[in-house]
Parts: sequence; C-alpha cells; structure tokens
Amino acid sequence: MNYQPLNMKLQFWTVGKTHESYVKEGIEVFTRRISNYYSVQWQIIPMPKNAGMMSEMDLKLKEGEMILNFLKKEDYLVLLDERGKQMNSEGLASFIQQRANESEKNLVFLIGGAYGVSEEVTKRANYKWSLSQLVFPHQLVRLILAEQVYRACSIIRNEKYHHS
Repeated sequence: MNYQPLNMKLQFWTVGKTHESYVKEGIEVFTRRISNYYSVQWQIIPMPKNAGMMSEMDLKLKEGEMILNFLKKEDYLVLLDERGKQMNSEGLASFIQQRANESEKNLVFLIGGAYGVSEEVTKRANYKWSLSQLVFPHQLVRLILAEQVYRACSIIRNEKYHHS
C-alpha cells in the first residue's frame, strides 16, 4: 500500500461515561501508537441530563442532536453499527488509506449510546461499519476500535505488528 503522510485527523467519538479502568490503559496504548501515523483524538459525548428518566426514543434523539452539533459538514462519519458492513483488517487499512487519498480532513468513528443512534445520525453517516456479528459492551468496543485502527495503520505502513 502506498502510505502518504497526509493531514487527516482520526477522531473516536463515543456516547457515555469516561473509559472504565479495565480498558483505559489499552485504549491509551493504542491511541498513542496511532498518533505515530495520524493525529488522533477521543471525544466522549456525555449522556444527556436526566437520561435515566427518558424513553429510549427520546434518549436517542437527544444524543443524536448532540452528535450532529459536534459534527462539521466536511467530517467523514463512520458509524459503528451492528447492521453495517464488515471488513477484515486489510479492508480497514484500505478504507483509511482511501479516505486519506481523498484528502478527508476528519475521519470520525462514532460509537453510539446504549440504544444506538437516531435516524438522523444514521442518515448523516458516510459509512456504516460492523465490527462483528457479536455484541460487545461499549467499553470493549472502544478498545477493539483503537486496536483495529492501529493494526490498519501498521498494515498501511507494511510494519510487522499485523503478523505478530
């Protein structure tokens, strides 16, 4: 793969609480490693006030409003969604490299709230990606996402991590 150091920024957005201690260290390790390839940032979108009192639908709508307010028009939004397309590690590497080649400024990976995301956010997504047919806790999804993006970066650069 042709690696070109471009100015694309990777952003990992997640709705909910800060990283739990049991995944925090791993997330930090892989985020640091990714930063050798791309500028990278985590954005933890807090749950709306009174979330426990809201219906599932109202909560998704409120979270959706917050997400859409954070997004810029030019952001390329990758929604992690169980109904999305699956890809292997090489496919993810190609996907990221293609976005860089297209001069995308911000590649945003979004992990929605406990009930998913609103229809408006789903419509706004440029790509819907399913990590697996399995269901994972949101905290583990964060760690898996960070590790897989790091793996993709190592594939783009033809480095040995992918095969270790």
